[in-house]
Amino acid sequence: MTQLPHAFAADQVAVVTGAASGIGYALASRLVGLGMKVALADTAGDRLEGAAARLAVGGEVLAVATDVASRSDVERLRDQVLRTWGSVSVLVNNAAIGQNPGLPWENGGGWEALLGINLMGVLHGVQAFAPAMVEGGTPGVIVNTGSKQGITSPPGNPAYNLSKAGVRSYTESLAHALREATGNRVSAHLLIPGFTFTGMTNQSEKPDAAWTAEQVADFALESIDRGDFYILCPDNDVDRATDEKRMRWAMDDIIANRPALSRWHPDYKAAFDAFMSS
Repeated sequence: MTQLPHAFAADQVAVVTGAASGIGYALASRLVGLGMKVALADTAGDRLEGAAARLAVGGEVLAVATDVASRSDVERLRDQVLRTWGSVSVLVNNAAIGQNPGLPWENGGGWEALLGINLMGVLHGVQAFAPAMVEGGTPGVIVNTGSKQGITSPPGNPAYNLSKAGVRSYTESLAHALREATGNRVSAHLLIPGFTFTGMTNQSEKPDAAWTAEQVADFALESIDRGDFYILCPDNDVDRATDEKRMRWAMDDIIANRPALSRWHPDYKAAFDAFMSS
């Protein structure tokens, strides 16, 4: 890294949701290492308390039990951070769950619960913190965690795909609106992790193909340093070139008028394989 935006300067304030573990914890740790004051938001319990205790050794942290699906909870988080430190320059909306509520016509309550955290949690974070960041006159950065599944929509967990597709679209609109309102003084960025070893992988040991959460955090900060909006992370199994071709095929479904998700359609398997190998 060369010179991160001033929003990341020592003694500036960051808020990270989903900060008790995984990518959220890794990002919070990196921000503490930069000398920032960091508010850790996650569900109440030992994980949040333990994360705060570990990070407090190296800096100033504030742990706030928060259900991001609750607008009032996120507003309470905002109020507590502002009472404690007065402002926020970096907001990371990272909290998410990966449970699979089922097919598109199943388990409406499960779909609502997942969307409440993965999608509405991002909206709640932006809508709680962004107005003051826009009006404050100082540099700011908002990072929302999406997923490659929100771009290519692989079969298997349609609710998760929907939530992350929503985060992508919302963050694109947010970036444009912030550019219009602040001239890029406050910027938005979409973090798109690859295969990452976190609690959501449900594996006790890191697969060889996976990146660590720390690698994702470092890549995210390097990408923001470059001014990237789309922070498209590789992993140990899939490089950027492969990701780009898969995403191009997905977008070409519309242009070529192919069936939805033709990558997984038996009539298009040979065409997709040829495209990927060309």
